[in-house]
Amino acid sequence: MEVFNDLLTAITTPNEGLVNILTVPLFFVENFLIMNLFISILNISITKKQKFLYVIILSIIGIFTNIFLGNPFNIIIDYFIMIIMAKKIFKISFLKSCISIVISGIMFNILGALVLNPYITILNIDANALTTVPLYRLLYITIIYFSIFILSIIIKNRGFKINFMENIDNKNKAIIIINIVFGILTFIVQSIVTFFYIDTLPIFITFLSSLTLIAYFSLSIYSLNKFFKLIVTSQKLESANEYNNTLHILHDNVRGFKHDFDNIVTTIGGYIRTNDMDGLKKYYLQLEDDCQRVNNLYLLNPEIINNDGIYNLLTKKYNEADSKDIKVNMTFLLDLSTLKMKIYEFARILGILLDNAIEASSECEERIINLTFRNDSKNSRQLIIIENTYKDKDVDMEKIFEKGISGKENHTGLGLWEIRKIIKKTKNVNLYTTKSDIFFKQQLEIYY
Repeated sequence: MEVFNDLLTAITTPNEGLVNILTVPLFFVENFLIMNLFISILNISITKKQKFLYVIILSIIGIFTNIFLGNPFNIIIDYFIMIIMAKKIFKISFLKSCISIVISGIMFNILGALVLNPYITILNIDANALTTVPLYRLLYITIIYFSIFILSIIIKNRGFKINFMENIDNKNKAIIIINIVFGILTFIVQSIVTFFYIDTLPIFITFLSSLTLIAYFSLSIYSLNKFFKLIVTSQKLESANEYNNTLHILHDNVRGFKHDFDNIVTTIGGYIRTNDMDGLKKYYLQLEDDCQRVNNLYLLNPEIINNDGIYNLLTKKYNEADSKDIKVNMTFLLDLSTLKMKIYEFARILGILLDNAIEASSECEERIINLTFRNDSKNSRQLIIIENTYKDKDVDMEKIFEKGISGKENHTGLGLWEIRKIIKKTKNVNLYTTKSDIFFKQQLEIYY
């Protein structure tokens, strides 16, 4: 009985030492709940090992920052580390990591602000008692944690998630990140005000402050979703415009063939009647070039190239090559929705390689680019092969990847150097560069 009384006294009287000891395991619980919350928002699948690593690393860091920094600086450091760890451990983009962690933090903050003032009013305690009396502290944290747990279940079951886009330009990405930074500052300031001045603020003011934060939070999520949808719509509109241009060109070519069909048949008949096989072969090769051009235009179809960004890129590069009288032979047998690398990085690599191929082949008498996109299931890889005719047969295959090295006038020589940087940080991607007497070949391999 005496032990029970001593224990009851210890948890119902101010005891900062005991509060600090009891807070240690709570770091693990809180990080687990935050992780569950943003996983529900992102709707991603992660392994038990990834969950374990994230919770352990963040909790240990949180304990140290709490001891050596204290409020509010530890909160700022902890959230920035959360963003970095989420990116590294769960292999998500920096933008996804920022948005999901900030949303989780704001949810915690809103619940804390809504519960705190009524809690201390009902129990008739002050902020000091809340932070120093173990029983009050544990009860308050339990209410918050239970509420967050229920919220994450609701989010997961209701299918609420933000439709993230990663292949957006740097300008739009900067706008989003600036908004995120202001969001972080907003809920940090809110946390500080709530924590230090809660016992002097009326419930009405606390409630009004929470409503303001909820309004900001809801409007931000709504605007973010609309922003991503607008980008998707813009890309689809651009794809539709490009496809319309392609259809116009294809229609003109088909009309041309139809108009010339009688002449083509008559010409072939003339070669056959005179048994001029050499002339027929030469004529057929010229006719085959035009047929191949029509076939390429047919392949420039958003239903075949099923990614708006890559479709736009290939269409523009094809038209650029065509304007320089470069013959482009294309084979497309790849489902881009299954691409095993970030589409933004893939587009950067593809754009640089195509620019180089167009530049090199435009200097040759025989201007040819062969493009192949296919799946190599036997070796569990996706292949993008770009071959082009080239003039400089003595090109150094290693030196071209060095920073500042370029064989072209007024070029920085950063393209292939940038590609090597991307490939070094992407474990499942390789680029093999070879050359023959006719073609310079770049083979991008994406393993799965």
